[in-house]
Amino acid sequence: MSVKQFEPKFMKVGVLTAALQELTPREKRDPDPDLAIEEWVAYARELGADYIQLSSALHPSEADIPAEALLDPVANTLDLREPFNKERAKRVQASLDTHRIGISEVGFFDNLLHDDAALRKKKHDYMKMTMDTAVLLGVDAVCGFVGRNQKTNMDQNLLDFEEHFVPLLKYAKERNLVFRIEQCPMPGWVPGDNWHNNIAYTPGTWIALHRICEKHGVGDQFRIHYDPSHAILMGQDTRSLFQYLKDTGYNFLIGGFHVKGQVVDAKGVSAWGYGGQTLDRGDMIDGKPSPNAADHLNAWKKQVVLCEHELPGTAKHDPLAYLQNRTVDWLDHQLAARELLALDPEKTFLIVEHEYPKARIQDKDKLKPILQGSIAFTRRIDEAAACMYALQNEVLAAQGIPIQGIGREAYRS
Repeated sequence: MSVKQFEPKFMKVGVLTAALQELTPREKRDPDPDLAIEEWVAYARELGADYIQLSSALHPSEADIPAEALLDPVANTLDLREPFNKERAKRVQASLDTHRIGISEVGFFDNLLHDDAALRKKKHDYMKMTMDTAVLLGVDAVCGFVGRNQKTNMDQNLLDFEEHFVPLLKYAKERNLVFRIEQCPMPGWVPGDNWHNNIAYTPGTWIALHRICEKHGVGDQFRIHYDPSHAILMGQDTRSLFQYLKDTGYNFLIGGFHVKGQVVDAKGVSAWGYGGQTLDRGDMIDGKPSPNAADHLNAWKKQVVLCEHELPGTAKHDPLAYLQNRTVDWLDHQLAARELLALDPEKTFLIVEHEYPKARIQDKDKLKPILQGSIAFTRRIDEAAACMYALQNEVLAAQGIPIQGIGREAYRS
């Protein structure tokens, strides 16, 4: 009988730079944009991360959504008011080398199916600039949303995707890039009743979208950057979701992870259900979107009335909540990824995304130990899962020794 050596394979741990939007004060970074990247790279090393997911966004002077209307304002750590070029890339790469930090993806999280043709073009042009930046920095992927056309239904949005999003994937293919889609349904992105404002929100839609991509020769460009907080928001559990992808032959779709949790408020669910608060939120005045942009923040009550984001490690260890899919079982998340998905752990990124409201501190010294603890937790959870997987599925299996117990099972109610 063969002997398999114990060789656990660990994932790559990083942090999204939107974790601290104003690390570099705007009066310093507006005239010197790449200073924001340099200071975030140095900060990432202090935090114990090995990678950053470089967040980009339309500059506040160019954005169509005011900051006061955003539940979690996006970060333009990468400032593209002027296109990135080789000189800027050389400067950023020097900082990365000095601090031994890599970049997982360049991220731009916006609505790329916007119903306004002029705004959609503006966002697409910006997305293309992030792709060009990724190439200059030697990064092989970008990350973002698909979005939704608010003037059409979901079936019609499939046509919008084919007409307007597929060309972005072709642009990515020409540059040997992958586009990893985060699956947040974005329920409070706009005033109104739509819950699903990012059509790539669940495996059923991922598969439908991927079939469109395959038809146009860009199937390899479309991948998912899975975030378990959004599964919890929709009543799903990670193991069953991964099992469904495997059962349908699409377990290759997930190519990376946002490590962000969700803690469901049972009282909020009792009041509103998983559809969230549907009326009397304060985002609408006399049946129309409020003229005050700050009121639009209330649209997010669809989500926050029933749950709150978790920074990994900040929520209580709660086995009952794990079994009820009311918070993320991080250990089983990492085990299920190895057991059910078609991925190479050593080439897979775990990107900590910080959206726990009570800890959204815009002070780098106060935030530092919080992020250090969360990143360390993420790394140790992954290491524990990697060790369990290697011991049980490789070492013991090679010698014909059975694994003890049953463990968490997919589709089990």
